Amino acid sequence: MKMFVVGSGGREHAIVHALAEGPRVSKVYAAPGNGGIAQQAETAAVPADSVEGLAAFAESHAIDLTVIGPEVPLSLGVVDEFQKRDLPVIGPSAELAQLESSKAFTKRLCSEHAIPTAAYTECATAEEAYRALEGVDYPTVIKADGLAAGKGVVIAESPQQATRTVQDLMESRTLGEAGSRLIIEEFLEGEEVSFHVFADGRDFQEMVPSQDHKRRFAGDTGPNTGGMGAYSLDTMLSDAVRQDVIDRMIRPTLEATQTYSGVLYAGLMLTDNGPKLVEYNVRLGDPETQVILPRMETDLVDVLIAIRDHSLGEVELKWSPLVSATVVLVSGTYPGKIEKGKEIFGLNEASRIGDVTVYHAGTVREDGHVYTSGGRVLNVTAVGLTLEEALEKAYFVAEMVDFEGKDYRRDIGKKGLDKQR
Repeated sequence: MKMFVVGSGGREHAIVHALAEGPRVSKVYAAPGNGGIAQQAETAAVPADSVEGLAAFAESHAIDLTVIGPEVPLSLGVVDEFQKRDLPVIGPSAELAQLESSKAFTKRLCSEHAIPTAAYTECATAEEAYRALEGVDYPTVIKADGLAAGKGVVIAESPQQATRTVQDLMESRTLGEAGSRLIIEEFLEGEEVSFHVFADGRDFQEMVPSQDHKRRFAGDTGPNTGGMGAYSLDTMLSDAVRQDVIDRMIRPTLEATQTYSGVLYAGLMLTDNGPKLVEYNVRLGDPETQVILPRMETDLVDVLIAIRDHSLGEVELKWSPLVSATVVLVSGTYPGKIEKGKEIFGLNEASRIGDVTVYHAGTVREDGHVYTSGGRVLNVTAVGLTLEEALEKAYFVAEMVDFEGKDYRRDIGKKGLDKQR
């Protein structure tokens, strides 16, 4: 089979890596790819948001199955374009991608189907937002309605910060059209967990749970990011909580959307009153993918084919009991303005360390050397018998790999370790 992966981040490198190892895959293409993906796939200079360009590439290269990694092309209707041309593709339609591209869309769905989530107010103008803030308790959560690359959520600790946030998002439009509508919702206390399922429009199958670390600095401080690290172990969710999530969130959502196909990712908050939905994403998480796929024993290609053929219920998903963890190496100024073009050292040495894989995110490869090209640069992922062992391996390699301005959080998995202790 010839596979085509759309995207250029660590998630897409993890997908390419899993596909390239499968016995049924003869060739992997990726667009636009990155410095690591280029070692395992043939990359094409087609932007991930070029809907017609991606479809034309798949058509001209007789691709057997395309996997859409990021949310932006899904929201732009790339799946609709592929289906119009009768090209096999994994992902939801643009209409259903609103589960991620519009916070308001998801909140309305939750209200209609009694899906547990935070109480909220939808605001179409700055004046509405200022009025809504008059009656909230602090901290409160302000979310840009549209896509914002993980940077559209602000936890306002005071009325002054909340007012500034509304000014920035709705009046100054610091996030562009993403902030043209806001959701102001109650602050939920608890622990966050990422819960992913594969879906084929008829059936769904769950993946192992994981936990992302979105805040930039240790102790969950600083601005929100696309993700600074993650880990996965089975004990994150009890059987009762897992079943509650399936019965009260996943199943009602898929029944309401009827034809949803691809990956549905529920960001959960485990509160004292049970799990509540923080948000939906319509694709694999990043960096959650980097800790989920290393635990997957079933061939990813078999799962993707089953989604394409609406036969997911016939696939037996098998998962390793091992624990996985990933540490994201970032440019020091991330998520601010990034200096690119810094050479990366130590990758060859890192490749010799057992049970560790370095997934590339913001990298380019030129003349045999690898350079930084983005804020999140590398994902150092390790597996081990315990969370402590996986983290020890990941941090060992995180120290080994180097580039100017390198930084990373040194407390990934701390909550899991504290629980175990």
